[in-house]
Amino acid sequence: MPSGQIRSAISDRVSGVDGEDRGTTERVLTLLGLLQQRQVWTGPELADRLGVTPRTVRRDVERLRALGYPVHASQGVGGGYQLGAGQDLPPLLLDDEEAIATAVSLLVGAGGAVASAGDAALRALAKLDRVLPSRLRHEVRTLSDAVESFDGGRVPVDPEVLMTLARACRDQVEAGFGYPSGGEVRERRVEPYRVVASDRRWYLLAYDLDRDGWRNFRVDRMTGVIARTWRFSPREAPDAAAFVQENVALRVYPQQARFLVHAAADTVRAQVPASAAVVRARGKGRCEVRSGAASLDYVLMHVLLLGHEFEVLDPPELRARCGELADRLRAAGSV
Repeated sequence: MPSGQIRSAISDRVSGVDGEDRGTTERVLTLLGLLQQRQVWTGPELADRLGVTPRTVRRDVERLRALGYPVHASQGVGGGYQLGAGQDLPPLLLDDEEAIATAVSLLVGAGGAVASAGDAALRALAKLDRVLPSRLRHEVRTLSDAVESFDGGRVPVDPEVLMTLARACRDQVEAGFGYPSGGEVRERRVEPYRVVASDRRWYLLAYDLDRDGWRNFRVDRMTGVIARTWRFSPREAPDAAAFVQENVALRVYPQQARFLVHAAADTVRAQVPASAAVVRARGKGRCEVRSGAASLDYVLMHVLLLGHEFEVLDPPELRARCGELADRLRAAGSV
């Protein structure tokens, strides 16, 4: 993260322990930056770069260790100070160029170019956004606009819209936007809870204040997205990913079906997009598949083409339909 927040933490710890002045804080920050730039520094090299004695370097290294940075020291040829990997990830000290590069990479990932990492990229970007200096925002926006992807996976959305929604979720403030409904765009006023990434689209899980219930909204259909200043107290919410997946794969369709498939859940999940069906394990080597469509024949065809033995659980009329289609296929094969 940019150095402001780290400077505050180091300053509080340094002054609280030994009453050192601002110069000590700045020096410790500089030391941290040096250790993050190169794998190993000798004591004399650090002393020369910082303009202090090797003894002061040792004291500053102890200050970093007290803050949770695992600074290792080794003796002999090739030895020196090295910033190691700790149990928890400590704050990173980024200069302006590094902060810009990181933010642009996260914007691209959140926008869909890195679909598998999109939700993690958005969470990281929301954290970076909190401490990113305002002078860098224009450069981040300009650079991210210049990056495109030919990956045809997820439907692209404006990263700024994702950021606005992520900030609203983080800060627990109401959000407003236009959303198509019944052939017209209507204004929606919601308490945003989570931004959810599927294999194809971005969704917002939110409590719709005008309809008094939980809803999910496609981010690419939103217009005029704003985060309001009115804060709300979080409600007891459903599991965001499960709620959105069931809505997308099931509830939006007039016809729904359940199947018991004789294959492991992980095997079937690898064959079926998450937006097309909900797959749940049902014992060893079996799983339940729930899906929806405008026609039950369409769902049946896709389960058949998975290539596994299966049984129809619901609805009952689909079992009879299987017999009709089997007779038709046998007749076609005998011609």
